[in-house]
Amino acid sequence: MSEKTKYRILFVCLGNICRSPLAEGIMQTYLEREGLNNTIKVDSAGILSYHQGELPDSRMRAHAAKRGYNLVSRSRPMRSDDFDNFDLILGMDDRNIDDLKDLAPSIEAMQKIGRMTDFCQRIPADYVPDPYFGGASGFEKVLDILEDACEGLLEYLKNMPEQ
Repeated sequence: MSEKTKYRILFVCLGNICRSPLAEGIMQTYLEREGLNNTIKVDSAGILSYHQGELPDSRMRAHAAKRGYNLVSRSRPMRSDDFDNFDLILGMDDRNIDDLKDLAPSIEAMQKIGRMTDFCQRIPADYVPDPYFGGASGFEKVLDILEDACEGLLEYLKNMPEQ
């Protein structure tokens, strides 16, 4: 991937206050560590607008901070122009992916949709569970899964053929 290449990734979950902002924060940290943060841009959104404008869930921020991630993005809903503005749109679970496919304006847009856990290398996971109604162990499990998936995504991006 050349330095001039711009690649944009959008992480999506239901409300954009737990899973997708965590994926954004982890990936941003990894991109900065690798010096790719000017080449690859990340963002997050939610299927629903219920939490629009809010910071990520305080429990998620606390668990993330223990591992060195600073979650500062504000919740926003998925927008129709996101399909034009992003190269890869990753849902956290089957429901997110189905909702994204329903929102996709074209076949081309639908082809940008993927499953976050497809990038997991160590942890066998079909989806990223929503920790919102669970306890501390649920947030830690989500951190484990998303760290693994983001590591795999980073490797995928580093090995992409030059555009």
